[in-house]
Amino acid sequence: MTDADPQPRPLWLIDGNNVMGSAADGWWNDPAAAAARLAERIGRWARGQEAYVVVVFDGAPDEGISAAAGGNLEVLHARRKGRDAADDRIVEEVEARYGAHPETIVATSDRGLIGRLPPGVHTEGGGRFLRRLPG
Repeated sequence: MTDADPQPRPLWLIDGNNVMGSAADGWWNDPAAAAARLAERIGRWARGQEAYVVVVFDGAPDEGISAAAGGNLEVLHARRKGRDAADDRIVEEVEARYGAHPETIVATSDRGLIGRLPPGVHTEGGGRFLRRLPG
């Protein structure tokens, strides 16, 4: 949110690996390339939204994935390796940004992550979110 915004915009936080895993399209053959394609699709969708959009991926930052960032899309990666690393980053981002946006939505089907979100944060399943995106 900036001083130029007349009203705060909604915030979408997207569990990139969870959304990517909701489609059986062979993403596991080249996860980095699949994440880059997903980030690009999210970027195209984000440009048509009056919202801030943040996608979080597991693994170290990758230029191919991060290239989609810009405009109202931010691409982040987990701060550490291991189980629930991206989930931790998503929870951290929600805690840092929640309250500055009238609506916060986390796109994930991960029940463990959903259980860690504060009351009032909305969720949308990974597959449902994926269907929002342009092809």
